[in-house]
Amino acid sequence: MSNKISNRKPLNRFVKMSLITAGSFFLALGSLGIVVPLLPTTPFLLLTAACYIRSSEKLYQWLMTHRLYGSFLQNYINHRAISRQVKIWSITILWITIITSAHFFINATWLKILFLVKAVIVTLHINSFKTLK
Repeated sequence: MSNKISNRKPLNRFVKMSLITAGSFFLALGSLGIVVPLLPTTPFLLLTAACYIRSSEKLYQWLMTHRLYGSFLQNYINHRAISRQVKIWSITILWITIITSAHFFINATWLKILFLVKAVIVTLHINSFKTLK
């Protein structure tokens, strides 16, 4: 950890526990976002990292070295890039879920079109990041 962070004034117990609780909540949302298209994973994982770095070195290190979240966060934080595998996985799950939802669960044509437009926008957003090789 950098000297700037480690020299901060210690947090009182309530603030520390509040940040850990918030971080854990954001982690749950970020994890859910892995399988639920249109629920953003990256912002929630970044919020988790921000909460954990302020409240618990142990939880922050766990997050940054986690087999699923760690490399994703490190690639994003250090390189502003997403691996090819993550891009393919994200876009594939996005389109499977959107098409399935639009076909089986939505009757309104305008809502089906809205889902497809959102899927196109999210696909473009994912592809706007550099691809880590």
